[in-house]
Amino acid sequence: MEAIFDNFDAVLKGFGYTLFLFLVCAVVSLVLGTILVAMRVGPIAVLSRAAAVYVTLVRNTPLVMVFFFFHFAGPKIGINFNWVDVHVGGFDFTSAFSTAVVALSLYTSTFVCEALRSGVNSVPLGQAEAARAIGLPFTGTMTEVVLPQAFRASVPPLASTLIAMLKNTSVAGVFYLAEALATMRGFTKDYADQRWGILISFAIGYIILVEVVSLIAHRMERRWRIA
Repeated sequence: MEAIFDNFDAVLKGFGYTLFLFLVCAVVSLVLGTILVAMRVGPIAVLSRAAAVYVTLVRNTPLVMVFFFFHFAGPKIGINFNWVDVHVGGFDFTSAFSTAVVALSLYTSTFVCEALRSGVNSVPLGQAEAARAIGLPFTGTMTEVVLPQAFRASVPPLASTLIAMLKNTSVAGVFYLAEALATMRGFTKDYADQRWGILISFAIGYIILVEVVSLIAHRMERRWRIA
């Protein structure tokens, strides 16, 4: 355990990158997932089919392959994030961080879309018909009637999706982002005789983060259920 205590600032920085990546990807994934579900249930057949094809293709692709594409294949066809160069405190948000955000957000948004679609299906059809009967357009029906109820009904599956995404941030460590898993891997190389203590310490760190997300989701579920 001396490796953890002697390098506690490096441990905090690794989990800091993990937390930043999770927060940014959570926002982007929720926005993209909401757009995708609106396309899927919308009246325009072309957009509905395009969203369905996108969700099917990306959701069935391993996350590592999505990272691999944006990290290695993307730059060869002009998709790169070398223009990103932001530094906040001791954290560097450069192309490695941006690539991880794009890959993880595009991947997770498909699961968000499916979670929200189950919520949309739980909304009685008569409510959407009543909204249209009083003159609301499709956008108004979705934003004022359907999506608020769909989000309430989808809190448990959305929470599971975000928890899975939190753990999936560890994939970014394979692609040169110094998040928690990458930090742990460096420690196990430098302090081979303390591997078990290092593994347990980082596992506890991930468990704490997951429990925080679970607690927030549980409180939201209780509050919205009462409302």
